[in-house]
Amino acid sequence: MGVIGVQLVVTMVMASVIQKIIPHYSFARWLLCSGSLRWYQHPTEDELRNLAGKQKGQKRKDRKYNGHIEGKPLTIPKDIDLQLETKGITEVDTLALHYFPEFQWLVDFTVAATAVYLITELYYCAVQPSREMNISVVWCLLVLAFVIKTLFSITAHYFKVEEGGERSLCITFAFFFFVKAMAILIVTENYLEFGLEAGFANFSDSAQQFLDHQGLESQGPISKFSFKLILALLCSLIGAFLTFPGLRLAQMHLDALNLTTDRFIQTLLHINFLSPLIMVLLWVKPITKDYIMNPTLGKESVPLMTEQAYDTLRLWVIILMCMLRLAIQ
Repeated sequence: MGVIGVQLVVTMVMASVIQKIIPHYSFARWLLCSGSLRWYQHPTEDELRNLAGKQKGQKRKDRKYNGHIEGKPLTIPKDIDLQLETKGITEVDTLALHYFPEFQWLVDFTVAATAVYLITELYYCAVQPSREMNISVVWCLLVLAFVIKTLFSITAHYFKVEEGGERSLCITFAFFFFVKAMAILIVTENYLEFGLEAGFANFSDSAQQFLDHQGLESQGPISKFSFKLILALLCSLIGAFLTFPGLRLAQMHLDALNLTTDRFIQTLLHINFLSPLIMVLLWVKPITKDYIMNPTLGKESVPLMTEQAYDTLRLWVIILMCMLRLAIQ
């Protein structure tokens, strides 16, 4: 066996790519500056005055006649024919965005983690090592850590506002998601195929074997109730973090629907907006799995696919939803 494994070499190469190449060829910067996002240039005061038919006179009497008195703001009717000029977002415009460095790092690191995951999976399929740790799991955990850190920074920004209901809204959504998570965790595995029971059993067995190996007597690291309570608290925290990003996403969805009249594009926008719900429903057995795997055709139920094929279908649906979201940006 070599001193440096294949996975470690892939990690070192990807770290070099992140340090040397990504700052010059950033996927996150390309997403914002590729031309799909545009901003409206605000009109000047002279343009507004000309469209409203109010000429700026040289004398105080003329300015009063045209509706522009010294010390009084210029009033413009709402029904003027104002055509705003649009310009594409450039790299210079991104410098003014408050959370653009965090967004750029998160997206670029996610791309690098995805590449590491794909290479590692190909390596495992080809070689099938038995005593090596899958290092792509570490990269995925780092992506989740960076996502939570960025969401925490955004939520903390709303909590710093003294006036307004942002803080109360985040707390309300946190309690709402906590109650919702507790209600979902009560449902058995016969309806929700989340694998919590099997995961908790594997975690308890592994922890018990580790404690026995260390010579410690214990009935288990944690009870099932405490395990589900921690999951509910984690769900409430994530729900509070996603409060305002979810509201911004809904507003962006409405704006995109108002800006397009193509029925096909509107259908894709609706599918993109409902994609989290569609992916969650794939793990609800009475709604999707039972009807896809064992549909009732007459008096007999004919299975359409196996368990492994259905798991593959889930993964492909997730990939297609992610590609759809990237395509309509």
